[in-house]
Amino acid sequence: MYMSEVSYRIAQSTDVDLVFNYAAAKLHNPQLNEIENQIQIWNSDFRREALEHYFKLGWSFLGFDSDKNLKGFFLGQPLLFLDKNTQSLWIEYISADSNEIYTELVDIAYRLSREKHFQRVLFSVEVANHPMNKTFPFQKLEREIYFLKTVK
Repeated sequence: MYMSEVSYRIAQSTDVDLVFNYAAAKLHNPQLNEIENQIQIWNSDFRREALEHYFKLGWSFLGFDSDKNLKGFFLGQPLLFLDKNTQSLWIEYISADSNEIYTELVDIAYRLSREKHFQRVLFSVEVANHPMNKTFPFQKLEREIYFLKTVK
């Protein structure tokens, strides 16, 4: 698939069902029973309430082929005053049908952040290690992060 066949746009609240169904179908494992598949969705980055949250913010993007079929997306949100930076874009999750689309979604997040004068785009190590058709200047975050679990 050539990149010219894919168009990208900002995700809208009306896209929640479309993206949820796309991501759930990709995650579905026919070797698991229905309950086990449902548990995977509950533990996923694309739960409905997460999609609703991210899509309201206007920093998530979708990619569509020429037939208007969803081919990939990312969930993003701005973080203010994190690790001494005024503005950072946090990319929670990326999913795409091909490395080309995945690469383009990473590039959109990177270019958008530069255009909006954000100091950083934050990705998980899975994104940095994902095979892509373009190299990006990923750097390891200097601060080691710990957390305290506040729920059972």
